[in-house]
Amino acid sequence: MPNGVFLLNKPSGISSNRALQISKRLLTASKAGHTGTLDPMAQGLLPICLGEATKFSSALLGADKTYVAVMRLGYVSNTGDAEGDIVPATGTNAMTGELDSQQVLAVLRTFLGRSSQIPPMFSALKKKGKPLYYYAREGIAVERQAREIVIHDISLDAWSGSEMTVTVRCGSGTYIRTLAEDIGKALGYGGAYLTALTRTGIGLFELSQACSLDQLEADPQAAREQFLYPADVLLSDLPAIVLNDIEAFQLKQGQRIQRTMTHSHLPANSKLRLYDSSDRFLGLGEWIDSETIAPKRLMMQ
Repeated sequence: MPNGVFLLNKPSGISSNRALQISKRLLTASKAGHTGTLDPMAQGLLPICLGEATKFSSALLGADKTYVAVMRLGYVSNTGDAEGDIVPATGTNAMTGELDSQQVLAVLRTFLGRSSQIPPMFSALKKKGKPLYYYAREGIAVERQAREIVIHDISLDAWSGSEMTVTVRCGSGTYIRTLAEDIGKALGYGGAYLTALTRTGIGLFELSQACSLDQLEADPQAAREQFLYPADVLLSDLPAIVLNDIEAFQLKQGQRIQRTMTHSHLPANSKLRLYDSSDRFLGLGEWIDSETIAPKRLMMQ
């Protein structure tokens, strides 16, 4: 069974779960999970963990993400995107027609840094065990708590009339649909909704590394594993430790390892990538103190 990370270029028009199931079938995986849902309308990078790599999928859940968002200004949608009911926005400022690109950039920069955002009703966040979109479809408004988000960077890619394209690099948990509506309001258009959304980056992964479902299906079954990245790529930002044969054996038995650490600058409880003397990835460990490494989550050998 395959073990690794498949970087899918999800097409628009299908859910992340549907894309996951197709990928799982084409790669003949017994276990699979994606790391960060994309709305059906959205396209782009969707990392899918297969087999033993699912043990480390949480490493991407809090990773920064980059999106290219196309929005229509002056209109709002109850879903925040083109799949909802669209109506003209209220509170449009007649002065919006006199804005220039420098003024627009100045407004976009006000969104940089940390701020609070109220999640949209059409989202997968749960209330009493049910996703918010369940209540939204029933016409039930549910009170949502504002959550802290962070926008690292935002740039203006194109702007013509009521259509604008921006690139956003943000922290986990940021809703681009809500951000688009807030941008529309800040510019004086009363709101905006997404007409297209592409995720181009998540953590260290980029869309240029991804493979489409059509490309995956076109290759022979035996050749499809070429699209998989090893499981340890999910932990590539962690320091690595190479163990000798005795230490590797003890680790695989679930035992703590006693050794003098060379990474003395790391604080206690730091996470580590662990390898054996053949440079084979063993799993995730934790540096308990300057002389102790504990196994946290190991690959099945």
